[in-house]
Amino acid sequence: MSDTLPLVMSVTSGKGGVGKTNLSVNLACCLARMGKRVVLVDADLGLANVDVVLGLTPQKNLFHLFHEGASLRDVLFETPYGFSILPASSGVGEMLALSTGQKLELLESVGELEDEVDCLLVDTGAGISDNVLYFNLAAQERLVVLTPEPTSLTDAYALIKVLKQTHGVEHFKVCVNMAQDAKSAKEIFSRLYQACDHFLGGVSLDLAGIIPRDAAVREAVVAQKPLCVGERAGRPAALAMERLAETVSRWEPPRQTDGNIKFFWKKLLFG
Repeated sequence: MSDTLPLVMSVTSGKGGVGKTNLSVNLACCLARMGKRVVLVDADLGLANVDVVLGLTPQKNLFHLFHEGASLRDVLFETPYGFSILPASSGVGEMLALSTGQKLELLESVGELEDEVDCLLVDTGAGISDNVLYFNLAAQERLVVLTPEPTSLTDAYALIKVLKQTHGVEHFKVCVNMAQDAKSAKEIFSRLYQACDHFLGGVSLDLAGIIPRDAAVREAVVAQKPLCVGERAGRPAALAMERLAETVSRWEPPRQTDGNIKFFWKKLLFG
């Protein structure tokens, strides 16, 4: 058994439309190319679209795990890009809020992957719903994605505020997406940093990456192919995502302290 646990990282946002899922998919691609064993969990349980962005059609998803007796192995879907996904369902009201029993069930199921995964990426929904907060509490690292839009900044602050004041979470990574240039991206990060420093004492924010606005991103989404694969891999946004993946790859996963404790959500459910 490995002496370290997998890195469990959420990719999250206060506002929809910031490119969070696209970023998650390309981050998974880049980490897999570095030799990391990656599983991407689509945790936007009622409005899932990781499979759509990838142009894939899994036969089962997390709905089947919770409601139809499927095993995690039945749901786990290997992509052509070197990583696997745990797809969720779209337009299914029963998935909008997980019961305590379902959280425990997923804990036990994902715990089976402990020795097979180096990085577990969790693409959360947007906002501050119970599911979004739950998955962010489960993670060891939280990557908050925002864009230069004022509403994105406001909603990112709201998410951080709830996690800090209600649940005591103090450490966040930040990625500025769709940036016009590095200067404006650093300015929007600085505004978020100052707001958190002024109103939420004790919060630590680190700027993990800047992804430039790039027409190739939309082209890749329309083509249902990852930006970082194929003819668009040399575009500015793709190169920036590779740099972000290199940064993430240097984040240290926790040391293994008890082989009998499942790595996923143990802090939330048992801490």
